[in-house]
Amino acid sequence: MTSFVVLLRGVNIGSNRRVGAADLRAAASAAGLTGARTYATSGNLVATADGGDAEDVAARTANALAAALGTEVPLLALSAARLAHLVAANPFPDAARDDPSHLQLHVGPTAVDEEGVARLAADHDGPERLATRGGALFVHYPAGIGRSRLTSARLDRATGTWTTGRNWRTVLRMEAMRDGSA
Repeated sequence: MTSFVVLLRGVNIGSNRRVGAADLRAAASAAGLTGARTYATSGNLVATADGGDAEDVAARTANALAAALGTEVPLLALSAARLAHLVAANPFPDAARDDPSHLQLHVGPTAVDEEGVARLAADHDGPERLATRGGALFVHYPAGIGRSRLTSARLDRATGTWTTGRNWRTVLRMEAMRDGSA
């Protein structure tokens, strides 16, 4: 059995797309996942699979969710090992310690374009810090996320893929849930 974290994009917070925690857990069960647990209201799930990789788990979960809701919801899955690697690779340990609600991990269904992110970082005149590690994007928003000019659309253009972001507190909570310590 392998643990996975499933992250939905663009649900429940500032979106017209609503996915209840019970619906997400039911979709995980229909997709053959076990031990499904959700966190917060922004589309976070931890479950185990008896085979398959992250891409397979994401596809099965997306299909089950679409069948239940009648609409497609973008989502991705991260293996427990990949999540642990990303947590360890955090390039902003000071922000993780002192300002975790303004540090976000953005992951997509494919690795982010490191050169695109580097161009964005060079051209951006805001206070945000950007870095890529392990195919993901880390952004520290010291002045707050809501005021930043680094919108989801702008980040997606730079990364070359859609991404979904979670603040560092949520990332750590998901890691604790997937390893059973929460």
